[in-house]
Amino acid sequence: MERWQTVERVPAPALIPKFGPLSGMRILLTGSIVAAPFGATILAEYGAELIHVERPNVGDPFRYQAPVIEKNGQRVSAGWIQEARNRLSLTLELNLNIPEVKDIFLGLIKNSDVWIENMVWVDKLGINDEMLFEVNPKLVIAHISGFGRPKFGGVPEECDRPSYDAIGQAEGGFMYLNGFPEPMPPMLAPSFVNDYITTMFMACGVLMAYINAQKTGKGQVVDIAQVEAMSKCLNDAFTQYFLLGMVKERFGNKIPIFQPANLYKTKDNKYVYIGAYGPVVYNRFLKALGLDPQKFPHEKAGASKEAVNSELGRELERITGEWVAARTAAEVKEQLTKHKVPCGIVKNIADLAASEHYQKRGNFIEYEDQTLGQTVRAFGFCPKMSETPPQVWRGAPRLGQDTEAILKRLLGYSDDEIAAFRAKGII
Repeated sequence: MERWQTVERVPAPALIPKFGPLSGMRILLTGSIVAAPFGATILAEYGAELIHVERPNVGDPFRYQAPVIEKNGQRVSAGWIQEARNRLSLTLELNLNIPEVKDIFLGLIKNSDVWIENMVWVDKLGINDEMLFEVNPKLVIAHISGFGRPKFGGVPEECDRPSYDAIGQAEGGFMYLNGFPEPMPPMLAPSFVNDYITTMFMACGVLMAYINAQKTGKGQVVDIAQVEAMSKCLNDAFTQYFLLGMVKERFGNKIPIFQPANLYKTKDNKYVYIGAYGPVVYNRFLKALGLDPQKFPHEKAGASKEAVNSELGRELERITGEWVAARTAAEVKEQLTKHKVPCGIVKNIADLAASEHYQKRGNFIEYEDQTLGQTVRAFGFCPKMSETPPQVWRGAPRLGQDTEAILKRLLGYSDDEIAAFRAKGII
């Protein structure tokens, strides 16, 4: 009998405080960089116990992504400080062809509700879904990859391709629609937007599968492809093509099918976006600018692509730009807000950090980063919850910080066994 077969399941949480709506869920993460780890961290901020498996002496490369903060010889990425909190770090050389590693990993699977990975080529490590379901029939398995797993269909060679955020944006159709029309090229959206969108679909899928497993006792595989997550966010692009034969094109900041819907420069060299969809809001906009709705009727100046491009529509756009240019961003916001017209001042991070609204919403929190050993300030939580609020019980962990605690308390290994693992370079 293999060691993992004798392991008794330890209820969660065993290694973290009890809080949040997901308390009682345990997640095993074998992912790196952004997509899989971020989604797992979101769940951990709402109470799930999260064990992040990292390679010994290497760790998740995201730990060292520039810019890096240094203190007393310790180096850690600003991104890691923000995104890796509420994790337990276990170092393990993840190759199930090594008997000891197989025992540790399957023991962890037996003790977990969810396994999340974005390594893609897990078969080469001796891991397959069927084996894991034999160990834990209620397990939820989440695979994140660029193009999906062959089990769910597709061209095998495509499924086997490597990917990252920009590849997902390009191949999923998003990059083609992002930016200004030709001759300008398509534009990459910053801040790993594809990874973040992908991981939110993953978190949603995991929660649906977890609820089903609790009701039925049967786990399942959740397959998330970066390209499909991107394509899912393209609004009406596919129905336009299938039903009308139209390929949706880039249009920059100005939405072509109604107005006002554009970005305007203000007197104080800031930018304000104004959007007024539908006749009610459109007429409120005209009132805010002191314009005559009889002269600029919605149907003829703002209701459609044809109206926007008409002589009257172009005149309204010119007047709008001049009106904004004659005022500061604050004055534009004040006047339009008074008339309930949606508008937004383009803000950078310094603006948001100084925002009274953000501060009173509790959007900035402090906690101790485990690598630096100092209190750091970072963005807090979304969504807010009234009865089971999220929390950061600990900042991002040092590499392998929780290896011994996990092996002892969840899997029952002794100090001597753990020392032997270290000597072999397994942990």
